[in-house]
Amino acid sequence: MAPTARRGIFVAPFDELADPRRLAGLTARAEDLGWDGFFLWDHIVYSAPTSAVLDPWVVLGAMAQVTERIELGPMVTPLSRRRIHKLARETATLDVLSGGRLILGVGLGSDRHGELAPFGEVHDPREQARLLDDGLDALVRYWDGEFDPRPVRRPPVWCAATWPNRRPLARAARWDGLFPVGVPEPDALAELVADVSAQRAAAGRDPQRFDVAITVPPGQDPAPWVAAGATWTLTEFDGRPRLAAVEAALEAGPRG
Repeated sequence: MAPTARRGIFVAPFDELADPRRLAGLTARAEDLGWDGFFLWDHIVYSAPTSAVLDPWVVLGAMAQVTERIELGPMVTPLSRRRIHKLARETATLDVLSGGRLILGVGLGSDRHGELAPFGEVHDPREQARLLDDGLDALVRYWDGEFDPRPVRRPPVWCAATWPNRRPLARAARWDGLFPVGVPEPDALAELVADVSAQRAAAGRDPQRFDVAITVPPGQDPAPWVAAGATWTLTEFDGRPRLAAVEAALEAGPRG
């Protein structure tokens, strides 16, 4: 039997999609059509010609309110520019609101769109990595009882890794999933999956209880990526998403 994967939609809440009600409606429609997840980019500003940018966390609350099954989350939020105690409250609240459907995507983040240094945020990758690791450890302490209410479930944490950098794989192996960016072809993904699986096995963690989420453009057959080890394939649109294109991908269905 061929391997299967869950299917999601991955959009930037920018420009034509910079309307919380519109995104909530798209998520409800995705759930009706059988999609498994709906995820949002997390940015403060973005390079021209993008102009309108929504806060994903407020939108995720609206999305959770109009759905019952579909999983939700940011892909990805840079922990180095977040106050972890505030993020703990936000994530726990969103998980309670959604009934335990939050997936938290995390990463270093990049300053190429001018959203770190111009706002006084850390932009040195080494320091960002330290803050990311420390932040995740603190976040789990808050989730596990330092803050009340706790999440319905401890939200799975997916860690970003930009191809061909392998160092972030060690971080991902400690958590719940890998979100690789810029992977050129399925054979390259298979290399990453083998590497992170070996690291999890060496640490006594079950390699099978781990997600690998890869992005694909609308209309691309996800089967080669699934065969390479992807457990999620996310249909992704660029930084100027067109409403008509997102609607067409939704209506084609998760197996279309």
